Amino acid sequence: MFKGSNVALVTPFKNNKLDDDTYIKLIHFHIKNGTNGLVPAGTTGESPTLSHGEHERVIELCVKESNGKLPVFAGTGSNSTEEAISLTTHAEKIGASGALIVTPYYNKPTQEGLYQHYKAINDKCGIPIIIYNIPGRSVIDMSVDTMAKLYELKNIIGVKDATGDLNRVDQTLKKIGKDFLQLTGNDDNAFEFNKRGGVGAISVTANIAPKLCSEFQKYSVLSDEKSLTEAKRINEILRPVHHSMFVESNPSPVKYAAKLLNLCEDDVRLPLVKVTKPTKEIIRKALENAKLI
Repeated sequence: MFKGSNVALVTPFKNNKLDDDTYIKLIHFHIKNGTNGLVPAGTTGESPTLSHGEHERVIELCVKESNGKLPVFAGTGSNSTEEAISLTTHAEKIGASGALIVTPYYNKPTQEGLYQHYKAINDKCGIPIIIYNIPGRSVIDMSVDTMAKLYELKNIIGVKDATGDLNRVDQTLKKIGKDFLQLTGNDDNAFEFNKRGGVGAISVTANIAPKLCSEFQKYSVLSDEKSLTEAKRINEILRPVHHSMFVESNPSPVKYAAKLLNLCEDDVRLPLVKVTKPTKEIIRKALENAKLI
């Protein structure tokens, strides 16, 4: 089951090329520090500016290096259905645990178009699929009714909800039931999200605070008062960190934070740029307050 703290992995670059050695070190960093699952080649992994070959390599390295120690849900979405099928079948072939597939961006399909897109991918593969619903980047919003219809297919198992609307957790739970996995894509609402029926997060902050994020997730899904008190305590520590990760466009802030922690360089690919000096100060202060540096 894909639960808990799952990291939306950054993709490190060196001279604008994939930095394989650093990427491998990052994967083992997460294995050692409590991360529950790995999500390569998503938004935080700069998938829009990875070549097709790079995209496949990032996933291959993640599967190979994790070596079954952690589940790998590969980012294989595209606004082209055929390309999404190609990336997903490749991920399946190399042994990924499942796929995270974003709603098609720019095309603006209808709800029926969304259904047919995911059905086409579902029909061509045999691994679990998590829908990635992020209207802020893809413009469209998949309805709860469409997700319920997709859940009837063999491979659709849940959603990464980045709508920011906590009422969607309640609506989805009521319509589809608790076996449909709900993971938040917004670190800042993870506490309330889990209280309402979520089972974890696909997290940006986990790139730089894997232990804290994992501990938070462990306690936040429990119902006893002691566990919830501990979850609240950790959440307060992480709140400024979560905020600092989105002062500028993701993943530029988290890459700068990773540089401060000597995890990787802060290089990003155009049209993204490195964060500004004021943002650097916000990030540094948040990390210091959380005792990460």
